[in-house]
Amino acid sequence: MNGPMIEKSLTVLGSTGSIGRNTLDVAGRFPGVYSIHALAARSNVDALLGQIARFRPAVAVLYEEEAAASLRQRLPASCRTAVLWGMDGLLEAAAAPQADHVVAGMVGAVGLRPAFEAIEAGKEVSIANKETMVLAGQLMVERARETGSILLPMDSEHNAVFQCLAGNNAAGNDAKGGEGEVERIILTASGGPFRDFPPEKFQDITREQALAHPNWNMGPKITIDSATMMNKGLEVIEARWLFGLPPERIAVLVHRQSIVHSMVEFVDGSVIAQLGLPDMRTPIAYCLAHPRRLPLELPRLNLAEVGKLEFEEVSPHRFPVFFLALEALAHGGGMPAALNGANEETVEAYLDGAFPFTGIAAILRESMTRMQRESENGGAPPCIAGVRTVEDAIAADRHGREVANNLIQETSEKARCSQ
Repeated sequence: MNGPMIEKSLTVLGSTGSIGRNTLDVAGRFPGVYSIHALAARSNVDALLGQIARFRPAVAVLYEEEAAASLRQRLPASCRTAVLWGMDGLLEAAAAPQADHVVAGMVGAVGLRPAFEAIEAGKEVSIANKETMVLAGQLMVERARETGSILLPMDSEHNAVFQCLAGNNAAGNDAKGGEGEVERIILTASGGPFRDFPPEKFQDITREQALAHPNWNMGPKITIDSATMMNKGLEVIEARWLFGLPPERIAVLVHRQSIVHSMVEFVDGSVIAQLGLPDMRTPIAYCLAHPRRLPLELPRLNLAEVGKLEFEEVSPHRFPVFFLALEALAHGGGMPAALNGANEETVEAYLDGAFPFTGIAAILRESMTRMQRESENGGAPPCIAGVRTVEDAIAADRHGREVANNLIQETSEKARCSQ
């Protein structure tokens, strides 16, 4: 680093998950630069106890009340960390004036309100929960402009785009009335564990195979989303709002080495790519230190050892769920939020053993069909037509969950009747 870094106090929402653990790993390497004001998790008391012992935050939050009660009982009497619980606790931590930077890393729709609260408070916010932007991306971006909040993309692909755009006018009209310099964004995808698996054998995929990602170590929900490539569909939706480009100027390529994290093609034909070994600590550090860079002692990329970089189109036969996300984005309004909710319920049911891997795509396809039919017939809830508030986004997400759960129940009943 050239010159002293500005000290920052962090609130880490989702501290016990993959993003949270890696964020604390980076922050812990620079104790004179980063301090921890608040840590928040859903229910993992054991992991949070260890983090509290190391970082001594002023506040710890657990979303589930019983978990918060357990944490209070297990904290030593000498610990001065205040324990909060529930959504109220998350909102208080997100908006606390003592924190300079909020890492929004809680997986799923539960992370939406806290992220929005941090934006309302004018915080510097690292968006690591893609569902937040999928549910209410336009609302988030517009409100950030109004409050002066700075949104920093922490997902590796969006962070790569963010780095490639440095010093360039991304989209639309610049301050001088000129056109944007970006032709298109190219997100990359590993393709997950089934990028070479014959589509006709997808019905034989086991839960263990679906959870075995070839390049990344992530939580089960995100790993399944990678296997179906729903994660990449959600990332296209996220990119549409983060970078202000229309969907037709956001492309996706399968890149099995996960070395090129994303690319930006400019109007002069130049393509700038961000490369690096697959390690979430790199984009996390870029967000925490922005606009500076932190000197991380991590393994370095050796292109000679990598040997070759391969790229291919996304197969609609192998990854139909990815194209459902693009369909939801084209529909607009609250449909992306509804699909997100449907996907969360469907993946949870799959992980519980309710149906085979191919059932994920089948249920999501039928969920979309039913919701589109509702919209065409005027029977859809108002939130599907447009997301104007956080409540609209949550209602659309909830509607998608209801539709998917009805289908999951129907599927289960048909399976029982056929036995």
